[in-house]
Amino acid sequence: MKWVSYIYKGKPNYGILSDENKIVPAQALFINPPKTLLDYIKEKPIIKDLNEAVETIPIEEVEIQIPFSPPNNIMAIGKNYYKHVLEMGTKEDVPEHILVFTKSSNSLLPHKGQIELHQNITSQLDYEGELAVIIGKETRDISEKEALSAIFGFTIINDITARDIQKRHKQFYLGKSLDASCPIGPCILTYDSKQDVTFRIETKVNGEIRQADSTGKFIFNLAAIISSLSKGHTLLPGDIIATGTPSGVGSGMTPPTFLQEGDTVKVTIDRIGTLENKVRKS
Repeated sequence: MKWVSYIYKGKPNYGILSDENKIVPAQALFINPPKTLLDYIKEKPIIKDLNEAVETIPIEEVEIQIPFSPPNNIMAIGKNYYKHVLEMGTKEDVPEHILVFTKSSNSLLPHKGQIELHQNITSQLDYEGELAVIIGKETRDISEKEALSAIFGFTIINDITARDIQKRHKQFYLGKSLDASCPIGPCILTYDSKQDVTFRIETKVNGEIRQADSTGKFIFNLAAIISSLSKGHTLLPGDIIATGTPSGVGSGMTPPTFLQEGDTVKVTIDRIGTLENKVRKS
């Protein structure tokens, strides 16, 4: 099941995206629909029987929005693919424990939204296609064995990074939290216990494949990530966790190749979809 948040005829809403790329709005799904998708994740009301005909909306007629405003900053895992560690450094940089940073939730940008180049403060804007996990229930001190039960679903994130700012400040927050620097979406694929949690991920810039790998290559798998983040630290419904990017980022190329005005970046993850954004000058 895929969930989307959108604007239709000037009004915000959310609903289920069908295989035919039509949206079943929340009003057709619930007797008393939660106000937002985040409210649904928190409350989890039962969906009505949809055997009867309901009015749907073609996805072409809506403007896709970010899924919701999360309760906290986006949590993100760095250096989670061996080849990405090597392209950014050496094997001595392979982490023994998860490397965690956050991105401001103010940086979130929807599918088809425009990434700001921020050309006055950075000349090294880079892309990072990633799988993101949406937490579905309040969770603390969960074991790896039980960790996947905390997941509501999965989406796509492009962890846009100003490399020069990141290096200058010797930490990640500022270089990864510029306005319009965290594309997310276009939908959330719900998780169930029978589902394979290994995904193929591919990032294209102007049609050229830059990143292509599998989350099966993680250094720290999903269960380890969620369990580690929950140790003495409560995860809340709607918390977003970006799980790391494969090799192929612009700063790892020879010569380094950073984003420019007019570039189009597409991140595709199987079973979820494609997140597409274009770069514009600030």
